[in-house]
Amino acid sequence: MDFDRQQVTCPQGQVSRGWHGPYPTSSPTAAPLIVARFTKSQCQPWPARAQCTTSRESARNVGFPPRELLNMQVKARVEQQSPHWRERYAVRSGVEGTICEFAHGHGMRRCRYRGQPKAHVQHVLTAIAVNIERLSGQSPSPPPSRPPTARARGRASGIAYVVREWR
Repeated sequence: MDFDRQQVTCPQGQVSRGWHGPYPTSSPTAAPLIVARFTKSQCQPWPARAQCTTSRESARNVGFPPRELLNMQVKARVEQQSPHWRERYAVRSGVEGTICEFAHGHGMRRCRYRGQPKAHVQHVLTAIAVNIERLSGQSPSPPPSRPPTARARGRASGIAYVVREWR
């Protein structure tokens, strides 16, 4: 990619004919996109066309971020190969695993109680339970099933459900 000449050179040596953008993307948080286009006459006769595009009739379009964002991406990808970055990421990976365990294994995406003080108590008690579980060395218990609906519950009382859930 040559940002000064606004050209892209393909692996077969063809130079793009059009440079358009940067275009805003559909997501407000996504980076703008520059599009470089090759003509049909450039792409059709090449035997290596299957390596460049899956389109049978049209030419190749290449989309990429502006120079500043592309340089940031390249720098970040190089940094991700360093041992220091991998050590830091290992910590994040552990935290992400814990968050996933709370969300999926213990139903922490929804609170049983209304109000911030009660929700906080629920979170603290769940964290204590997870810590006890981890210290005991036992594998985590399966997540509780959904409470039965009134029709499925029949004549069973709410207390019986609580007893069944905590067994």
